[in-house]
Amino acid sequence: MPKKARELTALDVKRLQHPNPASGQKHRFPVGGVNGLYLVAAPSGARSWLWRYSFCNRRKAMGIGPYPDVTLAMARDRAREMADKVWRGIDPSAERSKRRMTFANAMEEFLKVKLAEFENIKHRKQWRVTLDTYALPVLGVMPVDKISVADVLRVLNPIWEEKTETASRLRGRIEMVLAWATVNGHREGDNPARWRGNLDATLAKPGKIAKVIHQPALAIDEAVEWYADVRNRDGIATRALEFLALTAARSGEVRGATWSEIDLDRCKWTVPAQRMKARREHIVPLTEGAVKLLVDAPRVLDSEYVFPAARGGALSDAAMSACMRRINEARAGGYLDRQSGRPATVHGLRSTFRDWAADRGVDHTLAELVLAHAVGSETERAYRRSDMIDRRRNLMADWACFLQGETYWEDVNSEAKQ
Repeated sequence: MPKKARELTALDVKRLQHPNPASGQKHRFPVGGVNGLYLVAAPSGARSWLWRYSFCNRRKAMGIGPYPDVTLAMARDRAREMADKVWRGIDPSAERSKRRMTFANAMEEFLKVKLAEFENIKHRKQWRVTLDTYALPVLGVMPVDKISVADVLRVLNPIWEEKTETASRLRGRIEMVLAWATVNGHREGDNPARWRGNLDATLAKPGKIAKVIHQPALAIDEAVEWYADVRNRDGIATRALEFLALTAARSGEVRGATWSEIDLDRCKWTVPAQRMKARREHIVPLTEGAVKLLVDAPRVLDSEYVFPAARGGALSDAAMSACMRRINEARAGGYLDRQSGRPATVHGLRSTFRDWAADRGVDHTLAELVLAHAVGSETERAYRRSDMIDRRRNLMADWACFLQGETYWEDVNSEAKQ
């Protein structure tokens, strides 16, 4: 009778290390709890679960998934389920082969979970469209355990240099689908779509070949004229554009602003985390001009939005873009980005503010906090207790003075030269 393995704890398993990595051979550790269950350690340091069993007097083995994605408790549960099938006369290995998971099936199962994370319908569509367009024609019918690095490259190579940003995102999405398949026991081993130490040896780095296309920004020396044009126009979309300029906020944050987020007494606008790109609450100090704009703004009956659409609901992105386009078209030559020569866009107004702040010598962290950008590492952000609200309020007051063509900006420059 074979010797029964000692039943290891989760901590025991965590401490297991390959006894001789230089051998180049994998090493099996019996973990007990279920007959035939092993933790397999590779010389590279990777570890995975293996269950060995007998069926019709033949010795067989099945992978159960990688460690620690598959925990000791999960591995034992899966091994018990398969042992029960053997007892009932079912060969788990043959059964798995019959229902082998294809990439298309794995993608659908993965997306059921992943797409639920996105509130934005556009992001959901982007995820599916890239996989449907580029990955499925090549990988769709392939079993996930048969997909190799060469197969992934057949997907990426045709678009890597022409559509670098799309290809880079696609690679990450393929990697996540295959990771899901591994954790759920449908494949073993390294992920062929992994970048570091894998595809990075074959493909050029995205940052070296991708042409970063920035949103066309309003030139600093034309900002005063542009702002005057905005203030001389009527309409909800125009007021939303003016408010965006004064707060340096994103279009979606302004369009979705509700009266419950506005505190006119304290001159602040609190954007909830679920409406922020970084999923963190953001407090925007409101200047005197921004407060006056809100006080004068008409309140539409039964609408919670500060800048409602004509037919109800929030103002659309297209409405603000159309307003920006009309302002451009009304001026001879328009308001053009100095680098690209293209008409300035709504989102580009944030770049205008950032350029103005840089020219003024504003502290980097302060300017980035105004734009609600993540500054520093996660640890640094965790220890940063202040959101610099008072300093941001003063900075935005300076920005408003600049936009209104007041002499403050010129006085600061002249003093600096003396």
